Amino acid sequence: MHLRKAQPQEAEVLWHLRNQAIRHGCHTCYEPEVIARWTPEVMPEKAREMIAGNPFFVIEDEGVLAASGFLDLQNASVEAVFTLPGYGGKGLATQIINAIKQEASARGMTRLTLSSTPNAATFYLRQGFVSLGDSLYPSALAGADLRCVEMEIVL
Repeated sequence: MHLRKAQPQEAEVLWHLRNQAIRHGCHTCYEPEVIARWTPEVMPEKAREMIAGNPFFVIEDEGVLAASGFLDLQNASVEAVFTLPGYGGKGLATQIINAIKQEASARGMTRLTLSSTPNAATFYLRQGFVSLGDSLYPSALAGADLRCVEMEIVL
């Protein structure tokens, strides 16, 4: 397995990874209709822009993009940490988080934030993040306010 930065031309594959991870991991947190709206097959063009404009990491396993995540430079936040079903429990998301932390530190950032889905909050706590409390994230794509756990880490 190989950690590297994603390329904008991989956006559709990464969108598919995202959708699979959400559909698999978030089914206990959100209603099926919300997940269906949140994970459309057609990728919004801004997804490609996120890859081009931010340090966006992937882990590749023999040609398969198995995990992803990026550092949102504008907001100093961790975004889009996803692992394909079948690759969970292998430490891939931890590698992505560590790469994001290193990138943030190298850029002089001293604090990172994130909005975690309830099913992933324990993972982020194990990575050193602390909970700041629950919130509702207004998702235009999902057409709903998604329950989240606001978190931060001091680097």
